[in-house]
Amino acid sequence: MLEEPEERPGVPDALVAPASSRPRRRGRTVRLIGAAALLGLVAGTCAGYLVQAGREPTKLPPLSQPALRQAKGGVEPLTAAQDPRLRTDGDLRKLLLKRPRGARQEGWVPRDGWMGLAAYARQYTRPAGEFSDLVTDQFRRAAVTGWKDGGAYGVEIRLVQYRQEDSMAAADASHNLESYAEGEPQTDSWAVPGTGDGQAYVHHRPDTKNGYLPVYSAEAHAWRGDVAMEIWIYGTKPVPKKTIMDLAKRQMERL
Repeated sequence: MLEEPEERPGVPDALVAPASSRPRRRGRTVRLIGAAALLGLVAGTCAGYLVQAGREPTKLPPLSQPALRQAKGGVEPLTAAQDPRLRTDGDLRKLLLKRPRGARQEGWVPRDGWMGLAAYARQYTRPAGEFSDLVTDQFRRAAVTGWKDGGAYGVEIRLVQYRQEDSMAAADASHNLESYAEGEPQTDSWAVPGTGDGQAYVHHRPDTKNGYLPVYSAEAHAWRGDVAMEIWIYGTKPVPKKTIMDLAKRQMERL
């Protein structure tokens, strides 16, 4: 049986349809089907409204809900292990590393272990500008310790705390010191484990002055919460990586 030829524009239906079929009126048929579908949709919608109108209204749940019972007893406060702020809001000096046995405290360290705003600003080459910046950064306090380890190295550790009402000043201060350290020539650096972005640095080029022995240095910077950690080591011999990394790791574990 032959297939029906493809319909072409301008060709009458009687020439392309089989003899047993009637000429097709496609346009009218489509219009009739569309009208019937529309009448069916309207009729169905009206019937639905009539059925719904004959039913009794469904009761809605009350807007007011029963009051929940309050648990008895108070909420237990967080421990120092759960809330680091409990440690740093106390005596910050207690979080400093202890002076090694046999090491002696050096004269540059304050006897009471505290360094105020003016004293801390004087540690920088431009104290007046640093003082203004520290006021803007909401400097709170600094706890300091330090010692002379035999005849080779001097160590100083600072925990600098900020109020941080308007900015992450502790993180900013740590990052600024890292930028200065990275700009020093002949410097190696390593990430301090467990600190996120803390870094330790060993400077291989010594500072030299006429009449003085060359001074080598190393430093480490990290932060946690509102406290920035600074560690400085100076000596007449190159500072080993292990020395600065060990101090930085142990000090951050206490924060």
